[in-house]
Amino acid sequence: MLKKYFGTDGIRGMVNDQKINGEMFFKFGLATGTYFKNLKKNKQTAVIAKDTRLSGYILEPALVSGLASAGMHVFTLGPLPTNGLAMLTKKMKANLGIMITASHNPFYDNGLKLFGPDGLKLSDKIEKKIEKLIDSKIVKNLTLPKDLGRVKRLENATEEYIKILRKNFPKDFSLKGLKIAIDCANGAGYKSAPKLLKSLGAKVYDIGVSPNGININDKCGSTFPKKIKTLVSKKKVDLGISLDGDADRIIVCDENAKIIDGDQIIAMLASRWRRKKILKGGVIGTLMSNLGLEIFLKKNNIKFLRANVGDRFVKEKMQKNRFNLGGEQSGHIILGKFATTGDGLLVALEILFSMRKGEKASNLFNNFIPVPQALENITIKDKNKINTPKCKKAIIKTVKLLKKSGRILVRKSGTEPKIRIMVETKNKKLLFKCINIVKRSLIN
Repeated sequence: MLKKYFGTDGIRGMVNDQKINGEMFFKFGLATGTYFKNLKKNKQTAVIAKDTRLSGYILEPALVSGLASAGMHVFTLGPLPTNGLAMLTKKMKANLGIMITASHNPFYDNGLKLFGPDGLKLSDKIEKKIEKLIDSKIVKNLTLPKDLGRVKRLENATEEYIKILRKNFPKDFSLKGLKIAIDCANGAGYKSAPKLLKSLGAKVYDIGVSPNGININDKCGSTFPKKIKTLVSKKKVDLGISLDGDADRIIVCDENAKIIDGDQIIAMLASRWRRKKILKGGVIGTLMSNLGLEIFLKKNNIKFLRANVGDRFVKEKMQKNRFNLGGEQSGHIILGKFATTGDGLLVALEILFSMRKGEKASNLFNNFIPVPQALENITIKDKNKINTPKCKKAIIKTVKLLKKSGRILVRKSGTEPKIRIMVETKNKKLLFKCINIVKRSLIN
């Protein structure tokens, strides 16, 4: 059965339209609170963080009201990276963590991601149970006045998150002598990222640290790497770091201002972890992972498996196969040794830990030559057009054109009204030819 509200990564959409408004967030809070309250008789605890979107000011109070109305105690943390929320949910022994964010989407979108007490995203099974409660009568789930939950704001969440990150590394870990540029996308990491790097002794040049509610991901951050390239060239730094709106993605830039995507970061980490004998099992990538990464890992006798697109599916496959490293080309990278979900800051620290003895970023990365790959996102109202005979016929045509020299992937976005077309082939002439064949079948 398809889910009504939850997508591949929580709930997401345009603010004040259908799912993303105050009324619905009250219902989400009430339903989620009721589900967890029913697991035990005693009061449950929820922890809430958010990114920097203007809409957070209307959605957070509504969500808190719904949770407290169900009888859950609530702690609000303010702006914090998604994995910071996951880590603090676990540390505080809360029953539930909720991140209010639309990740890399523009400011006019928002949503939420739900985490259990183990810091892992909730399963499809639990999300479906919550959906049933969302559509039930509100009065049925309201608790008695004497059983209402209490609400408290924690002011030290950023400091607590930084402490947890630093504990994963030796006490004498220092970044003194390193110059680092960082773009925080005017998002959830705008406080914690520069503060952490400076606390370790680095000289930090930061941008994207002045959120105004509507400039999150706006021509900045990991989806707009041109910004970090420019800063790296201008300041002549050792490493450039670019996060997305909720700081669970990372794209980096070496000292020569060359952009390093998630696939190259994974290749470096896999090689390093294997040498240090801390890599377990192998690496989980996705259907979007570059063929060059797969070839590189196989040459180095590192097992590689693909999951569906989405860090949630990567994590599920990591758990199933007992791997401790996985991620996406987009920069969602899960370090299973340290975290339960993607964390741009944590990955940055692992990279910088490798550079602390003078190793240049350009020497660490660029481990394989990517197979030419092109991606086009088609904005479309009806994503089911992907299943029409016309589209299927176009895809079959491109497969025949590519033969064994490449591959095509056409999929619905799980978070936006878009269909994504990816073509990968050593025959560059076929890249956009194949994309256009499928594109025409969708828009004509």
